[in-house]
Parts: sequence; C-alpha cells; structure tokens
Amino acid sequence: MNPNSLRVLMISDVYFPRINGVSTSIETFRNDLQHYGIDVTLVAPEYPEPGEAPHAPRLPPSSLPPVTHRVPSRRLPFDPEDRLMRWGHLTRTTKKLAAEKFDLVHIQTPFTAHYAGVRAARLAGVPVLATYHTHFEEYFHHYLPLLPRRLLRATARHIARGQCNQLDAVVVPSQAMRETLAAYGIEVPLHILSTGIPVEKFQQGDGARFRRQHGIAPERPVALFVGRVAFEKNIGFLLEAMANLKRLRPDALLVVAGEGPALPTLQRSAQILGIEYHVRFVGYLDRSTQLPDCYAAADVFAFASRTETQGLVLLEAMAAGLPAYALSEMGTRDILEPRRGAVVAPDDPAAFAFGLAKLFINRGRLAQLAAEARIYAREWSAPERARQLALLYRSLVE
Repeated sequence: MNPNSLRVLMISDVYFPRINGVSTSIETFRNDLQHYGIDVTLVAPEYPEPGEAPHAPRLPPSSLPPVTHRVPSRRLPFDPEDRLMRWGHLTRTTKKLAAEKFDLVHIQTPFTAHYAGVRAARLAGVPVLATYHTHFEEYFHHYLPLLPRRLLRATARHIARGQCNQLDAVVVPSQAMRETLAAYGIEVPLHILSTGIPVEKFQQGDGARFRRQHGIAPERPVALFVGRVAFEKNIGFLLEAMANLKRLRPDALLVVAGEGPALPTLQRSAQILGIEYHVRFVGYLDRSTQLPDCYAAADVFAFASRTETQGLVLLEAMAAGLPAYALSEMGTRDILEPRRGAVVAPDDPAAFAFGLAKLFINRGRLAQLAAEARIYAREWSAPERARQLALLYRSLVE
C-alpha cells in the first residue's frame, strides 16, 4: 500500500448483487479512487440465493467487484428487494475495522449503515461523511401507502436532518438535492459531487443485433426507458404518453428495460390502455453485454421520474449517443438544463407524446442531438468525479 494513501471505511446497506443506483455509484467510485491514492474497504450486506427476492436482478458471481466484508442480513417485509444488516454482526464488524487505522468513514445509506458508520468513526476518532443518494420524502409513500403522506414526509425530513447533522460533511449528487437538504435545516457542509460514468462502456453497442433479438423492425421508432421498474420512477406516465402517441405514430414502440416491484402493475396498465403492441418489457439487461446494445437500438431515451437525485441513467444513454427526452425535475435538472443532447419534455402525457412524435419525424434533429449527447457525456467521466471525491477526503482529514 502507498504510504501516502488514505484508508477509507465505506459502509452501505445495499451493494451488488443488488442492482440499483447506489450500488452502481459505489462500484464506479471505488474502481477509480485507487488511482488517486484512496484504499477503500467496503462493508455491505450478504444476499440470499436468487429467487428469494423475485424483483431483484443480480450479477453473476464472476462479475462481482471484490468486497472486503459481508454482514449477515434479514429480509424487509415491505421491500423484498433489499436486506437489513443484522445489528450485532454489523457492530462487531465495524468495531473490529475501526481499530485498523482508517483515516475516514464514508456512509452510503441512512439505515443501519449510518448508525454503525457514525459509531465506527467516533471509536476511531476520524471524520465521517455520507452521500445522500435518495430523495426519501418522495419515496416512502410508495412502500407505506397506508400511512399519511404528510406524516411520512415530515418523518423523512426529521430523520435526514438528525442524521446529516451528526456528520462532518454530506455529498449530494445535484444542486436540487443541496437546496432540499439545506431547507431541512442541515448545517454541515453540503458538497455537490455527482457520480461519474464509465463513458467507454456505452459507446460500442450493436443496435441492429438488439432489434433482431427482440423482433423490432429496423425502421420502427423506439423510445427507451432503462432503470428500476418501481413506482417512484413514474413509468405509468410514459404508458399514458404512449396511449397518446399511438394515435400520432401507430408504429412507435416504448422499450422498458429493468425489473422491479411495479412491473406487474405496469403490465396490467398497458393492457388496460390498449398499448400492448406499443410497449415491450424486456427485463433486466446485463450492463456490460446487453445494455449497450439496447441503448444503441433506440432513437430517444424517455424519462419521467420526478424524484431522481441525479439521473445517472440519462448520462449513460447520452454516452451511447441516445438523445434524452425527459422531465426536468430534481436532480435531472443539472443534466438537462444545458440543453446539450437533451430536450426538456412537458409534464403532461399528451404534450409529452406530441413532442416525442416531433422528434421521431425530424431525423436530422435527432442526429444533431445524438452528436451533442456523446460530447456532453464525456464531461461527466468517472475518473474526474473520483478525483474530486479524493480531494474532498483529503480536505476532511487534514
């Protein structure tokens, strides 16, 4: 180990093989931080064999990044995709690690990881920071629908304020999240640092191959959504837009790539709306082999989430040369508002459909947006974001 390197203890309630934005962010940063003299030891949950959580896609063992410590975990009754680390095992693990001369603790999630991370930092006498990945006040009501929404929002804000003010710093992925947390009354420094993307991984897709595999005609206009198929992603809005679009472009197709708890509901909605021919649910796609082909097969990336703290998937699509057509809400504003390789879509299904139809017609405009998107995505490269995080680490331990 480099004598000038920093040792960081990173703790998260979620990581691969569970696939979501937090797992992707951790892996992306961890792979690049080593080039800037940062040695990361990660603590994350153990996961059961595939099948216990039917909506949780998982990576094959051969592709899993190395993890130093896995902690026994249990199921969550209201969320079959995720796991809760067992507190006794977690505290013993972090107590042991705290004695190994770490320079800093980085918390990635606000559940057991937060409390164990703060405790470990206090035991070791080192700074502690957290990344605030999820806009929880707009999230909880999807999973606890029987409780009043106002109560859930107030509770989410109270917890976030108490947790963040225990830290030395908080990393937020967008200006919108910085403003949100500042409004909560969080007093510690808030650093905007988005997750970067490995641009090169998304530039070599074979769109024709994907279309052949899924029986999509070469000339058919395709809008694409990629992500967790969950209610907070507002995919139902896209289905309503497709119900409008089919009258303008009867040949248009929406491809939904991903798995999640909302999938059965969305499949029923597609039947009720009479758009089965216009929507294709293709499931989870391997990020290294299948997903680049999927991006390359589409004409437009369609996104309607109002709760994203960043919208990393927009950048992946743009790196593949796929123009983004999305609502400009929360964290997606930072990506969309420069209007480079992207079009801000109206927040109305009928108007959204009309704008999408205009894009499909104007192939020259799509080609221009695609070229802009590739250039713009390079500005969000993963190594540069890791360099910025390494600088933040060093500033906290000086």
